[in-house]
Amino acid sequence: MRVAALYDIHGNLPALDAVLQAGVDQVVVGGDILPGPMPRETIRRLLELDRPVHFIQGNGELAILAQMEAARTGVVAYWGTTSGEPLPEPYLGIYRWTAQQLRPEEEAVLRSWPKTVRLELEGLGSVLFCHGTPRSETEIFTRLTSEADLLPLMEGLQASVVICGHTHMPFDRMVGSTRVVNAGSVGEPYGAPGAYWLLLGPGVQVQHTPYDLVKAAEHIRQTNYPHADEFARDLLEPPSEAKMLELFTPWELR
Repeated sequence: MRVAALYDIHGNLPALDAVLQAGVDQVVVGGDILPGPMPRETIRRLLELDRPVHFIQGNGELAILAQMEAARTGVVAYWGTTSGEPLPEPYLGIYRWTAQQLRPEEEAVLRSWPKTVRLELEGLGSVLFCHGTPRSETEIFTRLTSEADLLPLMEGLQASVVICGHTHMPFDRMVGSTRVVNAGSVGEPYGAPGAYWLLLGPGVQVQHTPYDLVKAAEHIRQTNYPHADEFARDLLEPPSEAKMLELFTPWELR
């Protein structure tokens, strides 16, 4: 069985459509379908796939749900950080806009998704899918995070492989006896442009799918998404891995 692990799509429908051309038997969507410039279209495309799809929540879904709740109650909930920090600017406008695009039935769908999914895959054994870490959708770690800091998160999971995302940069490393693989980002990668995802079974392969970036950027600029120009620019020339590793390091496991 061939399984595609798609993470951090961020409403980039052209990137998703390019990846979905791959012939796989099942799909795991590892969180952060949202926010992004084409939120409803992206969700609908995934919900209407003609193969089994497993969804988990990411920090993006948590933030969108918090904004939808705030629109009803007037109480601004935290966006899901373990430290309880409120959603910072300029992201608040992005999350608020994305929440306004969704309907009540889509909110119910987002709320129904679990935090993790576990699959038994031939050649890999028990594979645990999470967004940030197995204990939190928002925690950050990278290929540079020390093994000593990560061991307490991975011990006792009874998983041979942990698949994660959140930082938009793929890696493949061992933490103790657990293989930990970051799927990268389908819709908003750091490093080289294109769509990144994982093909699982019987091994683990990082996939890089090229697509028409110029056409996708034009499509994004035609939306009403806040900071659409910035999103389109980063699509064509993503921030470097070195820059993002420097940015993320002070936030490790927070």
